[in-house]
Amino acid sequence: MTSPDFVRNVANGYASRLQLCCLQTPTSYFLARTIHAHMMTSGFKPRGHIFNRLLDIYCKSSRLTYARRLFDEIRKPDIVSRTTMITGYSASGSLKLAREIYSETPLSMRDNVFYNAMITGHSHNNDGHASFQLFNEMRRHGFWPDNFTFTSVLGALALIADNPKHCQQMHCAVVKSGTGFVTSVLNALISVYINSVSSPSPLSSSLMVEARKLFDEMPERDELTWTTMITGYVRNDYLDTAREFLDGMSEKLGVAWNAMISGYVHHGRFQEAFDLFRKMSSSGIELDEFTFTSVISGCANSGLLQLGRQVHAYILRTETKPAAEFSLPVNNALVTLYWRCGEVDKAWKIFNKMPFKDLVSWNAILSGYVNAGRIEEASCFFREMPERDLLTWAVMIAGLAQNGLGEEGLKLFNQMKLEGFEPCDYAFAGAITSCSVLGALENGRQLHAQLVRLGYDLSLSAGNALITMYAKCGVLEAANCLFFTMPFVDSVSWNAMIAASGQHGDGARALEFFEQMLKEGIFPDRITFLTVLSACSYAGLVEEGRQYFGMMYRLYGITPGQDHYARVVDLLCRAGKFSEAEDVIKSMPFEPGALIWEALLAGCRIHGNLELGIQAAERLFQLIPQHDGTYVLLSNTYASAGRWNDVARVRKLMRDQGVKKEPGCSWVEVESKVHVFLVDDTRHPEALAVYKYLDELGLAMRNLGYTPNTKFVLHDMESDQKEYALSTHSEKLAVAYALMKLPPGAMVRVFKNLRICGDCHNAFKFMSKVVKRKIVVRDAKRFHHFSDGKCSCSDYW
Repeated sequence: MTSPDFVRNVANGYASRLQLCCLQTPTSYFLARTIHAHMMTSGFKPRGHIFNRLLDIYCKSSRLTYARRLFDEIRKPDIVSRTTMITGYSASGSLKLAREIYSETPLSMRDNVFYNAMITGHSHNNDGHASFQLFNEMRRHGFWPDNFTFTSVLGALALIADNPKHCQQMHCAVVKSGTGFVTSVLNALISVYINSVSSPSPLSSSLMVEARKLFDEMPERDELTWTTMITGYVRNDYLDTAREFLDGMSEKLGVAWNAMISGYVHHGRFQEAFDLFRKMSSSGIELDEFTFTSVISGCANSGLLQLGRQVHAYILRTETKPAAEFSLPVNNALVTLYWRCGEVDKAWKIFNKMPFKDLVSWNAILSGYVNAGRIEEASCFFREMPERDLLTWAVMIAGLAQNGLGEEGLKLFNQMKLEGFEPCDYAFAGAITSCSVLGALENGRQLHAQLVRLGYDLSLSAGNALITMYAKCGVLEAANCLFFTMPFVDSVSWNAMIAASGQHGDGARALEFFEQMLKEGIFPDRITFLTVLSACSYAGLVEEGRQYFGMMYRLYGITPGQDHYARVVDLLCRAGKFSEAEDVIKSMPFEPGALIWEALLAGCRIHGNLELGIQAAERLFQLIPQHDGTYVLLSNTYASAGRWNDVARVRKLMRDQGVKKEPGCSWVEVESKVHVFLVDDTRHPEALAVYKYLDELGLAMRNLGYTPNTKFVLHDMESDQKEYALSTHSEKLAVAYALMKLPPGAMVRVFKNLRICGDCHNAFKFMSKVVKRKIVVRDAKRFHHFSDGKCSCSDYW
């Protein structure tokens, strides 16, 4: 028979070996399993403290299946084993299983440590309300909270703090408990005060003062105390006070400096962030992944690529063997830096060499390719991703829409829902933008209804997308109504309304929006001026365009880019002011690019300035030889001048270069179905009926004075052939089909991928008078609203 001393010695031996496993090395779990297996094969029957040590090791090693199996073998689990299981389940996020053990534990067995474990579990899993309920239950059952209890429950309260009175009540409870001198408790209490500052209560403004008072009265402060205060000031926009705190610290704590640098970056104070980074480095304070990610983000957000490269070089020089927890976030930040600064290939090289990648890495490189317009490569990344989240889908949907692939964007949005993802407001914004591209008004309206049903109707990104969608689908009134009923707007909202008014031919209204935007204190950006200059160009507001272009840098410090100069050249050329346009081109601080010469060539085509148009075309052939628009514009310019040999020469050159002209097509939505028409279309099932209806309309139009303008036929053919060619243009077919199918009096909305033909423009004026309906046509540049024989563009287009 085995003596008690022998059993005790064996038990102590196992206990001492298990104690080594508690050090949490990579081999701890496997060593514990070996010891456990030895116990079982030797016939040793462990008691409570051995079981508890094994449970602790299994739980800390995240081997909860083994832990639960062992727990179930214990005939009468004590409070230590129950608390250990609750801690293990909570750490893994399995709160339901933790609550089961909590509920099964008799009240007579419970103690403070047990309650603390359950309160902490809810707190760490962001369930502040449940933590608070447990805290009240604990006190109701006669358990006196200790400093660990208060630290946990205050951490939970910080998650849900929305009433300053709760802060004060808990402060009183801390003082009464006698834990008001414990640093961890006071740190948690300061955090509660700081998190409540943003609450809508009128008392919230005084909470930062209370936090400061608590800080000043603390008998002892640690690293977390200083960091909490600095972070609190930063989060609540008291950056200068936060900096005073940092400068007043006797000990140079890296985490506090990181918080300050992050605050500067978050608030756009990049120079101060960079200066502090340099000071941190020269002071010998250790730079870690948090330091570098903040600084690199600052470089990315401010467009300082050269400084970002220097930081990158410093990291490569000093971090020869970086740990995974360092290299992953830093590499993710570097990927974002390079693509935001236009170096997508460099971003890919970093991504490709990363030893570890997470979802953030994949989303970063996906965003880079989407932002660069390299949508095919982005689609490849999207398909290869090992996992996806809402951001992944939103980025890809928006990317497809912004690159003109609206149909693919909507398909992906539907696929996202089929795969079980609930779309967020950003995903909806991408899908709505897809509707803008397609002119799919009914789809857009359905998405708007879904937004309202899901509670996203207050979303700024979705609201801005809806403004653009309604405007681009020809319903400017709905865009106006939406804008004026949005709870808050930003520069993107104003830009959308300026662009919408300009595209619909109301340049004066566009400028009114711009002036009102300035009165509201909204700072214009480079996009604002692009929309303003475009509106001036569409409406022929030359003097106003000159004025706004001049104020860009003078008043707002915005340096005009190629796109801004192109708008000015377009404005002047449309007005026939070619000499002034040439002066603008010569005054540019950089070599004119394709955008400039395209604007000049387009103006030359309108006014028949053949000599200057040829010069512009020659520059474009050098810059973008594969672009079909150059050949088409030059050919059309020659055709308007009757130089048919030159037309043939340009078309031969186009064939020799392998350039294909984008075919013109128009489409219209009838009864939730999109009908597409090409030139001389015979494939539509109702094509014969459409041509017959057009003939009937033509007779009525001729009675009002309409005559086909054959100068818009850009082929050398007989007069009757020219008239027939004009009658088969895609936009005429789409409008005729809509007039046939839509209810009497309904507005017609037709969309075309290219510029509307001059004869079609004239025909629609007569057509609107004959049928007594409003006809809206969106071409590649703008909208034309035809009503009672007139167009909103006043024939300036």
